[in-house]
Amino acid sequence: MEAQDPVGRERPARPERKQVLLRLDPAVHEAVAHWASDELRSVNAQIEILLRRALADAGREPRDAAPLPRRGRPRRDESR
Repeated sequence: MEAQDPVGRERPARPERKQVLLRLDPAVHEAVAHWASDELRSVNAQIEILLRRALADAGREPRDAAPLPRRGRPRRDESR
């Protein structure tokens, strides 16, 4: 059975996300962590956004990449 959103509509199953071990210079990690904090994101989400932007800038964005998962509290249905 597929998951449902807060309004009760079915959501398609998301493909399993890949796990990657990444070694960073501590100063680079600190800079990314600070940037992520400023934008209310996790370091992991910030790195994915940076990678997606770099791929797009280089004209190498994959066509079949799923959109980034929405994070945080779901929006209220404004029609209520």
